[in-house]
Amino acid sequence: MPERAKVAVLISGTGSNMAALLYASRREDCPYEIVLVGSNDPAAKGLKLAEAEGVATFALPHKGMKRAEHDAAMEAAVLKAGADYIALAGYMRILSPEFVSRWEGHMLNIHPSLLPKYKGLDTHARAMEAGDSHAGCSVHLVTAELDDGPVLGQTPVAILPGDTPETLAGRVLYAEHQLYSRTLEDLVSRPFSADWLLEKVGALALSLPEAEARESHGSPGWRTGGKNGKFFAYFSNRHHGEPHIAVLVKTDGPDELAALIERDPDIWFRPAYYGASGWAGLILNRPGVDWDHVRQWLERSWRTVAPKRLTALMNAADEF
Repeated sequence: MPERAKVAVLISGTGSNMAALLYASRREDCPYEIVLVGSNDPAAKGLKLAEAEGVATFALPHKGMKRAEHDAAMEAAVLKAGADYIALAGYMRILSPEFVSRWEGHMLNIHPSLLPKYKGLDTHARAMEAGDSHAGCSVHLVTAELDDGPVLGQTPVAILPGDTPETLAGRVLYAEHQLYSRTLEDLVSRPFSADWLLEKVGALALSLPEAEARESHGSPGWRTGGKNGKFFAYFSNRHHGEPHIAVLVKTDGPDELAALIERDPDIWFRPAYYGASGWAGLILNRPGVDWDHVRQWLERSWRTVAPKRLTALMNAADEF
């Protein structure tokens, strides 16, 4: 099992969703741990629960502070705690675009509606007024637009005859407590999932001119140049007993491969069979993969096999 992802939870009140995340994290095989509970309200009840459960806390009132200054202080506490992800759990602050951008893909929120329906407040009353058969909750990645990030998971909750917004909210809260921890587990496990990594690499590879996906000896690969094109990358899922999930890319030869491995042995390895001809394994199932770095190596590998008519076009585009 990989090292558990470190998560900071930001709250403004009772922190019931924070508690659900915390208690789920106590399961032996849970892929995350809560390393900080932070709040913009020192009186938030959830802080006392976190302290009682041995979790570090941080509180800073936002009153009298500019948004960016308060965000920076909260973020500093998150970084000091070593968090890889931020989970918003009733954090009643709109975050600055700069803060959101720095945590893109690593900050999520739970919202009490079936997004994209009913962004913002009064979600249960609005669902009932619209005559919906179901309300519910959604977990989504946080973007600069309020409640607008990609939805990672949802749970519908039936609206019953005689419901009030309060009774409906109580049942939706049960669903939130179940959904949030499952979705967070899925998110932090992504970097170690072969299916997700293959999809990510494939999207980058297929963005290159005339690239096409093609299996090679039972493994996914990508080539360019049409019918007689050559492969510029392969996907390796723990082949030949290796522990790595990796993309294989072309280097200048065995000397460069050896130099890459010597400099960054946690990032590169010599793949069985392919390594003899200078192909390098770029390890993907590890924390903190730099996807720009992966993209650059895919492009470089593509250039080594692409027809001149394609590389000439790309070289010309690079000059602008």
